[in-house]
This record gives sequence, structure tokens and C-alpha cells, in this order.
Amino acid sequence: MTRFARWTAAAAATLLLAGCSTGSGSGGTDEGKNGDGTPATAQTSGGTPGLPASIVSQKLDWGRCKGTSDSPAPGSGWQCATLKAPLDYAKPDGRTIGLALVRSKATGGQGKRLGSLLFNFGGPGGSGVSTMPSYESVVGPLHQRYDLVSWDPRGVGASEGVRCRGDKAIQAAESVDATPDDATEEAAYFKDAEDFGKGCAKAAGRLMSHVSTTDTARDMDLMRQVLGDRRMSYFGISYGTELGGVYAHLFPKNVGRLVLDAVVDPTADTVGHAKNQTLGFQRALDDYLKSTGQEPKQGSLKIADLLKRIDAKPLPAAGGRRLGQTMALTGIVLPLYSKEGWPRLTEALKDAEGGDGSALLALADAYNDRDSSGHYGTTTHSQRVISCLDDKQRPTPEETKKRLAEFEKISPVFGDFMGWDTAGWCHDWPVAGQFDHPEVSAPGAAPVLVVGNTGDPATPYEGARRMADGLGKGVGVELTWKGEGHGAYGSGSDCVDSTVNSYLLDGTVPKDGKVCS
Repeated sequence: MTRFARWTAAAAATLLLAGCSTGSGSGGTDEGKNGDGTPATAQTSGGTPGLPASIVSQKLDWGRCKGTSDSPAPGSGWQCATLKAPLDYAKPDGRTIGLALVRSKATGGQGKRLGSLLFNFGGPGGSGVSTMPSYESVVGPLHQRYDLVSWDPRGVGASEGVRCRGDKAIQAAESVDATPDDATEEAAYFKDAEDFGKGCAKAAGRLMSHVSTTDTARDMDLMRQVLGDRRMSYFGISYGTELGGVYAHLFPKNVGRLVLDAVVDPTADTVGHAKNQTLGFQRALDDYLKSTGQEPKQGSLKIADLLKRIDAKPLPAAGGRRLGQTMALTGIVLPLYSKEGWPRLTEALKDAEGGDGSALLALADAYNDRDSSGHYGTTTHSQRVISCLDDKQRPTPEETKKRLAEFEKISPVFGDFMGWDTAGWCHDWPVAGQFDHPEVSAPGAAPVLVVGNTGDPATPYEGARRMADGLGKGVGVELTWKGEGHGAYGSGSDCVDSTVNSYLLDGTVPKDGKVCS
């Protein structure tokens, strides 16, 4: 089962466009100093109290990055290291875990080095170590004065990553109907969710209870201290905006320049998030259909009818595989993350109408991080482990069935799936969730730039205003882009890019409510 959730703009673009250049930044300037020229030390500002000196004052052993089975090694301008962090921040002297970091030093020029700029690309569960080098081409102006830094959050990739089931079991589970039509399909759906949770618990062990967004926000402040920065400079995308909001709440006095792009609504609970995303994807689908000359309502009903036919009779696809309804819907979702993917969606839908599911299945494989050999990445595993620890709400199957009509009213294409997902995603999960929604209030923090895109499918535009309001008066500053796709920065708007760059490089805070068309 796949959740169409807080996935990353960078990863979606990479999957669709394949071929972003890898940066090769050389040594930075003013290393060992903060942006104001003062010496950087391990504890230049307040951090998590009670951490032992061996943790706070550790020296990172930066070296050449190594490739993995899921991603090749980046260019020579990138370095990797492992940060030691407490497994449980309530027991800081206890067991530690390793967090994989990647960086490229500031290239120099255009002013003094400003320190480190930390990136989280979303998920939860996305690998910063594998994504950051391909994203360098997007943030080139920032690289001149910042060290670009990202990491695999706890439970992700090289940072104690969790694999809940093997490749054969993942592929077998793709045939499970995520919109069950009868008691037999419903039982199979919830049995699959239960089995997945058991697999995660077996693989993660004690880590299962310590991969929350709050844990990762504390890791971020430890990184800030170890990297030698007085204040946190941060760029969060998609789920990374929720993480950034939680960081600002926990460490308001340590907030430097924070950008939150493609914003998760911090006021929404599990059902609220699902309804938000149902609305966001339907809006994106409407815009896509308009671009092809179709009337959105009729075009959506046509796609919904195609999905019903595939549900009744899966389509043949390349390699002897078959395309079922859930995978077909996944294949439709991925191209909606970026306008550049719309032509591929047109061709895939045309092929499916003609009885060939290969193109939609290929798009679904890309979303699910499946390669040509049948090996799957672990992003969706980590995503589920993290989000189910965060989310306290556990809708029952009975409650969900009563809400299905509400979801279907929002979208005839995505509603049924998103409705069932609220019950299935964390069904019978081995660990209790921690909160209904994240706390992001950050009184006393420096201004935080919150960027919303009116055509965002995965994190609808309304979440940006709610995040800005949640951060507090004088803290949250909203910037709006009237565009398409998941995220705004680097998506073709000179207005957005120049506003964000001026904020991060010069500290220029735009007027709250500025609009880029």
C-alpha cells in the first residue's frame, strides 16, 4: 500500500525528468566562522539541555561519499560524515545512533560565507544524502555563500534505515485492493497493513519508538551545534515544512533564516490531511484536464470509470505483470507533481484506455522507487514508520466507511483511496502515535518565510497561511506563487526565486502576503 503523501518536489522532478546535474562545489571560504565573522564553536547558542559533551563537541570525520545499491556516489565536491545522536533524548547518556550527512562547502564569491544551509526534501522518509547533490543545480546562488548540507533522518536510508518487507512481498502486496469492495477484500487490506507493521517492528526494534518528527528536530539542533552555526539556516520542502515548524517551536531562539516551501497544514489531523490531499490532487487533475481541452468534471469521471474497469479486470503490462487499480492510481498521481509530467500522463492514460497498462505501471514503479530488476527502495517504509509514530489519530474501519462519501464528493478519482487510507495506513500499528497535529508556535523566533503554491497537489495552498499563522504574529511570513506543481522555488518563477534568495542571502524579509504570479 502506498500513501500519496508528503513526498518531495526534488525527488518527483528527478523521477520524471531524470538527469539533474550533480554539483561539484570546491572548498568554502571563512570555514570555522559564522556569517558575521565570529568564530564558530560547538555551542554558540542554546541547544537541547543535558546532552553529554561527547555528543555536543564531537568532530565530524568528513570524507569521500560512497555509493549505495540505491544511489551512486556524488561528485568529488561532496563529502559525507556520520553524526552520533542519542537514540532517546530522554536518556542522552544511553545508546546512540548514526546519522548520515552530506555536504558541499560554499563555493565562494558574492560575499562572506554565511554558514551551513540544512535541507530536508520531504517524505517523511526521503533521503537527503542521495537527493542533495542533484538539487545543487537548483540552489546554485545559495551555494556560493552557504555550505549545502543534508542528511538521512533517523530511520531513513543510511541512518538506521528500516526495511519492513522484502521485494517479493512488496510486489505481492501491490495486488491488494486499497479500495476494498467486499468483506474479503477488506479483510485482505487490513491484514496486509497489520503484517507490514509487524515487519517494521521486527526490523526497527527500539528505533521504532524514536523516529518522530520531534526526535528529528532535536537532531537538527544537534547538527547546528556540531556544524558550528549560531543560528539555524534551513530549507524545508513538503514534509520538511512540518519538520521546520516543529524545530522553530522547540528552538525559537535558534531560528536564523528558515524557508518552508510546499507547506503541510499544521492544523490538520489524519483525516484532515487526507481531505486536504484529496482536494489538492483533484485540483491538479482539473488543471491538467483543462490543459488538454477537457472539461474537468467529465474528464475526472472518465478516469474514474477507467479505474473501475481496471479494478474489475487488471490490464496486462510489460514483463508479464498486470496493472491493478491501486497501481494505476499511483501512476496517475506521479505526473501531477509537476507540469513537465503531464504529457507522460496523457500517453499513459491513452495506452490504458487501449488495454495496455505498461506506461501507468512504469510511472507507479517510479513513485514506489522500484528499479528494472524488481528491487524497491525503502522510502515508503520509513515514511510509514515515522508518520505512524507522529499521528495519534487511528480511524476505525467503521468510522472510515461513514466518511467515504465525503471523500468521494471531493474527488471521484482520489476520494475512495484517500478515505480508506486513513484507516489502513496505521491499522493495528505496534507503537502509539504522539500527537493529533504538530505544534509550531514559535514566539520570539526570527521571521520564517512560508511559500505556498496555488496549484500544489500534495500540500494544498491553504496550508501555507495556516503555517504562517501558527508560527505566530511577526514570525510567519507568507509568499504565494500562482503556479503548478509540488513546491515553488526552482519551478520557473523568477519572482519566487529572487525573493527566497534575497531572504536567505541578505536577510531581506518580504511583506507578508506577497504574491508572485
